[in-house]
Amino acid sequence: MSMLKSMATISGFTLLSRLLGLLREVLIGRYLGTGGAADAFVAAFRFPNMFRRIFGEGAFNSAYVPLFARELEEKDRVAAEQFASRTFSILAIVLILGTLVAIPAMPAIMWVFAHGFIDDPEKFDTTVSLARIMFSYLLCMALSAHLSGTLNTLKVFAMPAFAPVILNLIFITALLIVVPAMGLVGNFREIGYVISWAVFIAGFVQLSALYFTCRAKGIRVVPVSPRITPGIRRLFTLMIPGVLAAGIQQLNLFVGTVIASTQDGALSFLYYSDRIYQLPLGMIGIAFGVVLLPEITRKLRSGDREGATGSITRGMDFAMLFTLPATVAMLVIPIPIISTIFERGEFHDESTRQTAAALAGFAIGLPGYVMVRVLQPGYFAREDTKRPMIMALITVAVNIACSLALFPFLGHVGIALATAISAWVNVALLVFGLRGFWKPDIGTLLRLPRMLLAALIMGTALFGLYRMTDSWFEEESLKRVLGLGLLIIAGITVYFAAAIFLKATNIQAIRSGFSRR
Repeated sequence: MSMLKSMATISGFTLLSRLLGLLREVLIGRYLGTGGAADAFVAAFRFPNMFRRIFGEGAFNSAYVPLFARELEEKDRVAAEQFASRTFSILAIVLILGTLVAIPAMPAIMWVFAHGFIDDPEKFDTTVSLARIMFSYLLCMALSAHLSGTLNTLKVFAMPAFAPVILNLIFITALLIVVPAMGLVGNFREIGYVISWAVFIAGFVQLSALYFTCRAKGIRVVPVSPRITPGIRRLFTLMIPGVLAAGIQQLNLFVGTVIASTQDGALSFLYYSDRIYQLPLGMIGIAFGVVLLPEITRKLRSGDREGATGSITRGMDFAMLFTLPATVAMLVIPIPIISTIFERGEFHDESTRQTAAALAGFAIGLPGYVMVRVLQPGYFAREDTKRPMIMALITVAVNIACSLALFPFLGHVGIALATAISAWVNVALLVFGLRGFWKPDIGTLLRLPRMLLAALIMGTALFGLYRMTDSWFEEESLKRVLGLGLLIIAGITVYFAAAIFLKATNIQAIRSGFSRR
């Protein structure tokens, strides 16, 4: 399967997940708004998510996927399954023990993680309770990430990409059916409990779906005695720097959460804007990262270094082709985007303005976030997790410094800008570290400015069209939807017409990306 075909499979399900996720956030905004209950839920939900990214899909898979691929390449399927089972069992034991420790210690954990809530005992207590309910989500999602990495290495992309849809479906069911049926509309605290239990249930459903997919594909990942083999020791050797690197990166979110908790509504503004910029990041950056790691690993194992570096180059070209217009759009029309998607019920006009400002701040870093996802497999495929850890340490130092410097002047928008700045610093470090292995070719260096110019042309057209239709976004929801749809269609049309005219890309290049093996 070609890289773009694999990426399209992931992006298709990611798009479905993100669209359902937007509906989920619309419903959360409608029922919770941006008040204390919303802040409590966001803080509680971010905590297990942070550790999921550290121990699950982040550090673990960056170390696990190359080693699992090596077992397949150098030994056989049976040896690879044994390695997968041992790593699954060890991960499960660590996570269960961590969960048993964390749940009773949650008040102390939240005292650090949501320190700004201490002056509001009701908000703080609610955050603690919700975090206890949702912490088991970490256990399920980290194990799900392991199974997803196993399936992706074997070129099974559909179910791993579909699994997040399950969370959103259960979430939406809770908000559309359970909340009204229980007569909880307007009872913000109880709504927070309902959706927290939805997260708890969804975690186990996702894990079950991935496990049975492995069985259906003939992959036997079963609990076994966690015996320490040379392969497991190598996994830990690679994983420790990865855990530190992922932990350092998640410290960005932690610092932002702590700082933002001192401003009423800031956590919610950042949360809702985060959901919007995660749409292109998930469809493009994460999808390429998932596909590139096993692809580059396989090519390096077979001695095809030129093919491995070529995969990074093609990934960079196509990622920027689709990311730059999304970035410009979020900078030019953030208010139409936010008002159309979220402004209803408890989500008011002021919430729209504040969330849109945060979205524009995040958007500046979107190409950087995507490039990080494309470049990191160039390290992980070569079993190099130490240098990304050092780069992450530098990145988080930049983020903390910028957050502390900008927050007093720009509030929550300063945190979004600090995250964007740190992303670009990370890109610069990754590119520098890949010298001698990979560098952009002359074709990429010529195409990128043309892509940027095409995106700027699109942005100018969007700005003019928005000025002509701005009254639409002050009307009822249907007119807003029509207005946003018009802006999106016009933007896509203008961008690709400009990109082809400027020779930033062409139809044949896109077609060959889907057919090349």
